[in-house]
Amino acid sequence: MARTQILRGRVLPMTADRLEAVEAVGVADGAIVAAGAAEQVRQTAPDGGVEVLDFGDRTVMPGFIDGHAHVEIAARTRASMVDCRAPRCRTVEDVLQALRDGKDMAEVNGGWLVGQGNLFLDQKLADKRLPTRDDLDSVSSTMPIVLRAGGHRSVLNSAAFERAGLDRFEDGGEGLMGSAVIEADEHGCPTGVVAEIDNALPIPPMSEDALRDAIEHHTRELFTAYGVTSIGEITESKQGVAAHDHLAAAGKLHARLSLLLWSPGTFTFEEALDWRTTLDLKATPDRLRVQGIKMFADGGYSARNAATRKPYVEPYALEPGSRGRVNLPRDTIADAVRRSREAGLQLAVHANGERAQDEVCHGVIAAGPLGDGDLPTRIEHAGNFVTDDAAPTLWAEAGIVPMPQAVFLYNFGDFFPVYLGDHGAHGRFPFRTLLDAGWRLSASSDVHLGADEEQTNPLFGVWCTMKRQSFLGDILEPEQAITLDEALLMHTRYAAEALCVADERGTLERGRLADVIVLDRDIRSASVDELRDVKVDRVYLGGELVYERPGAAPPAVA
Repeated sequence: MARTQILRGRVLPMTADRLEAVEAVGVADGAIVAAGAAEQVRQTAPDGGVEVLDFGDRTVMPGFIDGHAHVEIAARTRASMVDCRAPRCRTVEDVLQALRDGKDMAEVNGGWLVGQGNLFLDQKLADKRLPTRDDLDSVSSTMPIVLRAGGHRSVLNSAAFERAGLDRFEDGGEGLMGSAVIEADEHGCPTGVVAEIDNALPIPPMSEDALRDAIEHHTRELFTAYGVTSIGEITESKQGVAAHDHLAAAGKLHARLSLLLWSPGTFTFEEALDWRTTLDLKATPDRLRVQGIKMFADGGYSARNAATRKPYVEPYALEPGSRGRVNLPRDTIADAVRRSREAGLQLAVHANGERAQDEVCHGVIAAGPLGDGDLPTRIEHAGNFVTDDAAPTLWAEAGIVPMPQAVFLYNFGDFFPVYLGDHGAHGRFPFRTLLDAGWRLSASSDVHLGADEEQTNPLFGVWCTMKRQSFLGDILEPEQAITLDEALLMHTRYAAEALCVADERGTLERGRLADVIVLDRDIRSASVDELRDVKVDRVYLGGELVYERPGAAPPAVA
């Protein structure tokens, strides 16, 4: 067998800000040997034989990097939940019928029937509301039912509410993803809608084998088939971490995982800091490693809990004048930053609203400057909604890494003005402004319970940054559109930088890991509207072919 493979095609090394194609890239012993003119690449190949794979006009480029995802949740969702997402469900009645048709799925969840809805399902359905507890009772009054409308908000039927034991949250105490919410009607009776406490629901976990099978299958379906070779995984459960590790060690997980340990949802903060004692990992660090700790400084916009500068408008405010709530004060952030640095870990803080982002930045500043080897603090979702120049200025002072999600422009870009009035109509996903200001933005899927159907496809994210078309079909702030080159960099080199792996991934240059993908055409010749139709023909992880699209044309071999 040839020791060196040379892949010819429209090769995009991603090493420059303006992308220029070269003829070939060489791969040997799991690493990139060289990229450039085909003959020059051949000359750099080690002894032992050369195999040339000619892909013609197809694009060859580094694997995509998704720096913020929830693989375990996505796999559990596919394996155990009834799909109630819009637009496949267009009305509340459609949702109820989907649940009726999917009742057999309750066997997977120990008798609980669980439905998956999108984020902002109340806005995406024609009824402009979520189903009520009574609506879900019409499906079954004895079987516990929960409709998870995104990761922050759910609706429970009466049986689920009785079994959930949510009394401890009725005073608005702390949830797991923000300030807990149990919505009530004018008589004080729970409507069935709860927020920020999904993980407190006593839904029996999947078996160990079932979870492993789900993660293996759906990682391939949702990530590998779309060319994603590296993922920043926000942990969900200890069981899930063990499953990831088992699959990675066995060579059955065809993506590299960097774990961000969710505290307090998966681990206590002390357990996360002492992860080497807490976890007995078997996989090699190049396939699975602990990157850092994930915390929540506020909740979600869909739950009306993101900490905003301006109040939510009626009828969407949890109470008159509500601006959401900051859950982590700056002194708590400062302590978490210091202790994470001491442990050699990166702190990643969920902060949707600008008030929460400000508080995180002040906490990072209070923690002091980065020392040698310290990893910069990430603010998850910073860059999705920016209403003035003060926010990025503060980011720069704090030295944080903003982690926006291009796919959220489609997912819920329509609804900032619905929830925030005129204040929400400007500053949505201002990628043009931020890139022009020098920010090397990454892009990630944040695939979760509220994901839309294409959310894990990086080329859908590329389309979002260029087309800027929303779920409802509007073009949002078109002056913020960016170029194809910039969009691809957000999903490769810049994403590698945000995940702190740029020394080994994100580009095709000598010494980098040979994580390479082949697209089904020259992507630079595709129109913006064709980008969503571009397919990934092949995926190589460390030089090993781990995915080949059924029906893809094979390369010419020389």
